[in-house]
Amino acid sequence: MTSTSLLPPVAEKRPSQRVFHGTIVQDDYSWLRADNWQEVLRDGSALPADIKAHLDQENRYADALLADGEALRAVLFEELKGRIKADDSSVPSPDGPFDYYYRFRQGGQHRLFCRRPRNGDEETILLDGDALAKGKSFFAFGGFAPSPDHRLIAWSCDENGSEFHTIRILDTSEGVMLADAVPDSEGEAVWQADGSAFYYVRLDENHRSSSVWLHRLGSPVSEDRLIYEEADAGMFVSLSQTQSRRLAVIDIHDHETSEARVIDLGDATAKVHLIAARQEGVQYEIEHRPLPGGKDDLLILTNLDEAEDFRIMTAPLAAPAQASWRDLIGHKTGRYILDMVLLADWLIRLEREDGLPRIVIRNLTSGEEHAIAFAEEAYSLSLDGGAEFETDRIRFIYSSMTTPAETYDYDLRTRERVLRKRQEVPSGHDPALYVTRRVFAPTADGESVPISLLYRKTTPLDGSAPLLLYGYGAYGLSMPAQFSTNALSLVDRGFVYAIAHIRGGTEKGWRWYREGKLAKKPNSFQDFIAAGSYLAERSFTARKRIVAHGGSAGGMLMGAVANLAPELFGAIVAEVPFVDVLTTMLDDTLPLTPPEWPEWGNPIEDEAAFRTIASYSPVDNVATRPYPPILALAGLTDPRVTYWEPAKWVARLREKNPQGNPVIFKVNMDSGHGGASGRFERLKEVALVQAFALRAMGAA
Repeated sequence: MTSTSLLPPVAEKRPSQRVFHGTIVQDDYSWLRADNWQEVLRDGSALPADIKAHLDQENRYADALLADGEALRAVLFEELKGRIKADDSSVPSPDGPFDYYYRFRQGGQHRLFCRRPRNGDEETILLDGDALAKGKSFFAFGGFAPSPDHRLIAWSCDENGSEFHTIRILDTSEGVMLADAVPDSEGEAVWQADGSAFYYVRLDENHRSSSVWLHRLGSPVSEDRLIYEEADAGMFVSLSQTQSRRLAVIDIHDHETSEARVIDLGDATAKVHLIAARQEGVQYEIEHRPLPGGKDDLLILTNLDEAEDFRIMTAPLAAPAQASWRDLIGHKTGRYILDMVLLADWLIRLEREDGLPRIVIRNLTSGEEHAIAFAEEAYSLSLDGGAEFETDRIRFIYSSMTTPAETYDYDLRTRERVLRKRQEVPSGHDPALYVTRRVFAPTADGESVPISLLYRKTTPLDGSAPLLLYGYGAYGLSMPAQFSTNALSLVDRGFVYAIAHIRGGTEKGWRWYREGKLAKKPNSFQDFIAAGSYLAERSFTARKRIVAHGGSAGGMLMGAVANLAPELFGAIVAEVPFVDVLTTMLDDTLPLTPPEWPEWGNPIEDEAAFRTIASYSPVDNVATRPYPPILALAGLTDPRVTYWEPAKWVARLREKNPQGNPVIFKVNMDSGHGGASGRFERLKEVALVQAFALRAMGAA
């Protein structure tokens, strides 16, 4: 990093105070939160002048400190770009009379959505992402849904990174866009059976997905019909359709409780039917199985009756309340059922046991089951049921940290797998040069934390190698041990790349998630520290040779471990970091706060939750201590982790340690939670992070 006389920005202190549970909560930097933040989400130019001036100053300071890494970033960018096939494409997916797929033109940034007649060669480009994005600083596709007769395509896009999507309609017979434009949607559309109208989820002024609407083609949005509105601000609303395409499913949920309602897509009256009333702590999701005589069944993936690793049950569609639910696949502790796909004759489930995923296929007539097996020590597996219901074929994608992604079609009757695509690395990749391993770090409370490792065979394991340790640990999300072309730039320069599968995820079942949330959230931080310490003790690296990396809730992890064990890490990278946890959870007007209380606790109503969050919230626990160099990244229009969280964190770090290691804050003024749009523009941000890590470890 450049030695510069440029002083770091110093945020002005404008103290504000509030009292909760008899405790004064003081915030010196609350002014960084724009009072008109809802407007800023829609239009970044609405940012108040004083806040913009501060963020611009942060960006100038970041650019100055990172200037001498510019040449390295350029080299890394070309490497990263060179591993991406310039004209890459997806495997075509059959749907009715067509095969649908996307591809990129040579050097293109955005997808081209295409189709061709089934088993034919004549391609039609339906949506040209490069053309649609032209002249825009941000562009990202959202949903894509052909109408039942395939004449119309409902598609959506986000044009400023705020995740407010506008749904538009392409008439494929004429190759023109209809006048319909539905703004402020979540992005997905579900068509009525006759193709005359579609359902969608609307976001409210606070960016909450709270209501379902019906838009009839050709009518103004002001005449859209309200189908369902959720009164509880703590619940998300989402919309999908069953694999049978007979039902639209309105899913109402938070992180612990769910409820489903369905609409018969053939019923123009759009009546909404409740499946089972919400019950605190009970989660369920449904699929629809048409049966002869109209006596249809539902298949239900649920944790009912303390089945914390989930079970699959059945119920008649005509009588779907919980009293009618019966076991089909019983609960087994330690076997976590992640997902299910229902076809006309088959039930396919994706499950994880002993930390590794597998696919299990069940013949619904005979009840016979078989699994698709894999041999590697650590790998990633995803399941794609496709668009069709009457089929004997599924698709899955397999990869490991050394094996590029392989896409297979699998015949459920013959059990034959056909390789449809192997991820190409144009600049070359030899798996034999690398090692992938799974090791386990012991914790002070008797648990063991899985760690996935990737390194070159020639990398010395004598403590001299730098190591990037990635972590997340929230919402039950698992970090797959999958192939990453981006990781190779570090690994080829002598880094060990590691993923710590800490509590808060579900790598070891639902219990692993439960042990890393609410009052037990600090377990996630201790697990990450235990993983880093173990890797140093076993000479995969050494203390101070570890670059910690996480984003979003993983960025909160970065802030917490920086406070708890700064001496372990040589540098920390926090992308869109959720670091102002206490203040955010005390503000019920923010988009995600009420729905997030089941994850973190409600500090407004619950004093114990208040004390727990206050004990680890990164902004509130910054102290005068020697922190390692820190790079924080944010997006101005991010609705998930607002820009002012890392802005306040950085201000506190500099306030407490004015002579300490550099704290660099880079704000993308044209993007949101996912960073820059465009497959190559995003790589520039990856190169920025990697150059910071390499230079911090002296490996550049």
